[in-house]
Amino acid sequence: MDLAHWRRTRDGVLIPPILYGTAWKKADTARLVSRALAAGFCGIDTACQPKHYHEPGVGQGIAAAPRAADSPPLYVQTKFTPPSGQDPANVPYAPNAPIEAQVVASFSVSCANLAPARPDALILHSPLPTADDTLRAWRAMEQLHRQGAVRLLGISNCDDLTLLQHLEAQADIKPSIVQNRFYAKSGYDVALRAWCDTRGIIYESFWTLTANTHALGALALGRIASRHGCEPAQVLLRHVTQLGIVPLTGTSDDEHMRDDLAIFGFTLDGTEMQAVTHALRAG
Repeated sequence: MDLAHWRRTRDGVLIPPILYGTAWKKADTARLVSRALAAGFCGIDTACQPKHYHEPGVGQGIAAAPRAADSPPLYVQTKFTPPSGQDPANVPYAPNAPIEAQVVASFSVSCANLAPARPDALILHSPLPTADDTLRAWRAMEQLHRQGAVRLLGISNCDDLTLLQHLEAQADIKPSIVQNRFYAKSGYDVALRAWCDTRGIIYESFWTLTANTHALGALALGRIASRHGCEPAQVLLRHVTQLGIVPLTGTSDDEHMRDDLAIFGFTLDGTEMQAVTHALRAG
């Protein structure tokens, strides 16, 4: 993957322009991660959440994937998932421990799961029930950053701009990443994304394709795809990357992996970008 397309965070860290998502892969996780890296992905998204992620499989897949000496650097991000997002029968830390201890224990489990790879980013999987608790978790993440254990901090599932602004104002180590669903219900986070741009925060999207099947079936995307010799899904992914968004894709198909990476081989013009925006809003 050409480093020219990589995004630079407010901290000066480069991250790939598209990431391979590992949710719901279960026993196939190691095989699919290895295949994604072989196809050319350089960024992996996971979480310390056994309910939806098999994080040890991510580590196994990374270890099994052949990587040439001149390959771009591997980028890995994981998440601290609060107890409310965990399976009560399989929480990877003591759920009754103080929030700060939960964060540290979760991150330690992630490091063990992913070894010998190390997480580059730690993302708070969702805000906690109160702003004070959210900040307590963030302070624990900041301590890991200060110790040099992780380079970037972020938050996911945060479509409340006021909450995000409060966190950013209170944080000593500012968020570098916001990862949200990219779907019509949130209005595609237009205002939130614009604010992130002013602060140098990278916006990552998930559900980019699965939540927007109405746009993928639009005649406009079909015409644009025909013009560029690609598929509508590639047009939509290229659209979001040209907006400055880093999308996650979790395909289990080898050909689709290659297609997803091929989106940087063409550029949408202004009229095409507007047509895709219109198709999204039409849903």
